Amino acid sequence: MMGSSTKKTLLASLFLVVVAVLITISFLIWLFVFKEKKSVEFVPEVVKEEVENPKQAVIGISVEGRKIESYTFGTGDTNILLVGGIHGGYEWNSVMLAYQFIDYYTANPISVPESITLTIVPTANPDGLFEVTKKEGRFAVADTKNEDTSTGLGRFNTNKVDLNRNFACKWQPKSSWKGNIVSAGTEAFSEPESKAIKSVVATLNPVAVIFFHSQAGAIYASECENGILPMTRKIMNTYSLASGYKTVDVFDSYQVTGDAEGWLASIGIPAITVELETHETIQWEKNFAGVKALLDYFKK
Repeated sequence: MMGSSTKKTLLASLFLVVVAVLITISFLIWLFVFKEKKSVEFVPEVVKEEVENPKQAVIGISVEGRKIESYTFGTGDTNILLVGGIHGGYEWNSVMLAYQFIDYYTANPISVPESITLTIVPTANPDGLFEVTKKEGRFAVADTKNEDTSTGLGRFNTNKVDLNRNFACKWQPKSSWKGNIVSAGTEAFSEPESKAIKSVVATLNPVAVIFFHSQAGAIYASECENGILPMTRKIMNTYSLASGYKTVDVFDSYQVTGDAEGWLASIGIPAITVELETHETIQWEKNFAGVKALLDYFKK
């Protein structure tokens, strides 16, 4: 038989255990509510910022009805425009590079200076891109391996027009590419894809435009009838110094008419062509350094 004193001791011990458990539970509940409160107070600003950036817009529709989209970061008065994929799947790595920039600035929106608005058009020729990747929009490197692009597959739009010959700088109905005669459209801006670029330029009035191409491994200035704009030379040299790409004043491997960069020069907008070194690599570190240098240059 258990004595009364022993029972009292056990009851007292049990009481203390229950009290300790209740205190522990109360503390855990308080801690959970406190953390939840902090989360409610501070998390929404970060989430809201990422939702607002980038601002996505449709700037045009391709011949086959695919969207030509832009992604915009920042709200500054100084506009900079990056364009990839004007030659579609033939230069798919220029599209992949543009998407890499979109991903980076989506994750790091504060990297765009307050005075800058950065707009990125990942592919100006979505039909040509689809011809190689068989994907709408984003794609993986593996999606490009089933097609041979060496003969120019994916370079042209669905109307078989070389879009980088369809702009209003020395435009002619026929132009050239690597010694081949190519269609430049029925007139300057005859194609919906080139009209989309014209439209976004008119909307933004950018201080600089960078087109990504491949595979010359250099930066080319732009000019039309009146030589290279002084600011074009400045942005070319700024990008070159940061990235390590060599600079070339004039593309002279063969005659080019109706190019987008030349048209921009003709209306007083500085533009450069950044040619990646191969058709397979994006050279992220070099190009990130180049774009960052331009953002830093224009934030002054």
